[in-house]
Amino acid sequence: MNTNKIFNILQKATRISDAVTVASKAVAKAVKAVIKSVKKILSKNKKPLTMLLLVTTGIAVGMLLDGASDGVAMAFATVAGVTGKGEHVVDAPLTTKLAETVSPGLLRNEIDDRIVKIRPMSTPLDQISRYGGARLCGSMKVDYYSVDTRPGEDEVKEAYDPGRTPVTGVIELKVKTPAVFEPSTTLLVPSVKASKGGSLVLYVVSRETDSIKVMAVNNFADGSDDTVVPALPAATKLVRMGRAAAELDVMTAQFEALPKKETNFCQIFKAQVEQSTFMKIANKEVGWTFSDQEEAAIIDMRMGMEKNFLFGHKTTITDPGKNQEILLTGGIWNQTDNTFEYDQLNSEASLIELCKRAFTNNAGSSRKVLIGGTGLIEQLHKIEHSRFLSADQTTTKWGLDFTEIHSKFGTLYVLLSEVFDQCGMPDGGMVIDPEYITKYSHVPFRTERLNLRSAGVRNTDAIVITEASCLVLRYPGSHMRIVHKS
Repeated sequence: MNTNKIFNILQKATRISDAVTVASKAVAKAVKAVIKSVKKILSKNKKPLTMLLLVTTGIAVGMLLDGASDGVAMAFATVAGVTGKGEHVVDAPLTTKLAETVSPGLLRNEIDDRIVKIRPMSTPLDQISRYGGARLCGSMKVDYYSVDTRPGEDEVKEAYDPGRTPVTGVIELKVKTPAVFEPSTTLLVPSVKASKGGSLVLYVVSRETDSIKVMAVNNFADGSDDTVVPALPAATKLVRMGRAAAELDVMTAQFEALPKKETNFCQIFKAQVEQSTFMKIANKEVGWTFSDQEEAAIIDMRMGMEKNFLFGHKTTITDPGKNQEILLTGGIWNQTDNTFEYDQLNSEASLIELCKRAFTNNAGSSRKVLIGGTGLIEQLHKIEHSRFLSADQTTTKWGLDFTEIHSKFGTLYVLLSEVFDQCGMPDGGMVIDPEYITKYSHVPFRTERLNLRSAGVRNTDAIVITEASCLVLRYPGSHMRIVHKS
């Protein structure tokens, strides 16, 4: 085969390649032409040069097919515009793939205009206090009074030993807090058995500075009708019962109760949102408005208030830059001394102990709220419950969804609060009695529009959100902190 024939075949292959770049329909025609030429060559000559040409042509056909499989072949030419703006495609149809190659960003992706507003967990403490209604106060410093119940028990301070010859009648008994008992009060000693059966009962005759004088009611000396007080070790529990008056008694020991004054400071919480005029009028891909920014600011503000209401420290400071006094509110975590410490809440018995501590010895409500971190809620969730202790019911109160824990002591409304996790207490929590929590507001929650444009400050639309408030526990004993021992 001479050189002219070889050049002719290569020219045909070139024309085939050009045809492929024009349209995908030409691919099949070009392939047929190549195959026809190769067959013609093989029929006339079978020299090594012919075989080489056949292999070369086959490779060229494969490359054409690969290019065609990607759509129209990527081999295309572009010519710049007269002023260098834009690109003009030559000998190729305009496709999406070609447009993305020549002019990236021209084709816009589909955008979902529904903005997903990621919000943290609810602020249960702030939510409950708002539903209960806040009391307006005329000062940033709030004084409030609270009174607790009188102690119902005490302990023996020094052991009483009657010796071999018991003393009949009245004896002097050293106790830790004599003021708990009044004359004519009856006492129960649960740990000591009386000769007449049951626990020992004592009658208070009089009260001294550091002791009380008592006589036994149901314990008698052997073979005698005289009452004697048996031996009472130190730390023996004495339970105060009712008073017993004589027939001719008109008066008895006085009972007075005075409330104790506590103080808390209202903290000024603020959040400000601004948006320039040009930002407001600009076209946006989604409907993100000034109201959406205001909503996000309120959520962030309430999360900060929640942390102050729980763990804030009551004090006054002076800002060195402003040289002004700032009041910080005290959180309810430090307003109660009632604390429940646990090592593991991994059994029904431990949960019952928690309920027992939450509802007894405080005269609070029979329904309380338990908020806690992820670690505490996880342990409560893993506890198996029986028909005596149910934990699978849900209820909605104060706009929040709670899981109920029912026990014989009372009902706990359980809710996860991520504030404990953020404050480094994932295993901590708090039992709150909604009946005895009060919110004071010196400045109720409000939104004020700032006219910064007219004031010559900035060309923006601006609002400032303000609230000056605090939370107080009116009956600290009815609330309880939950603390992990570690």
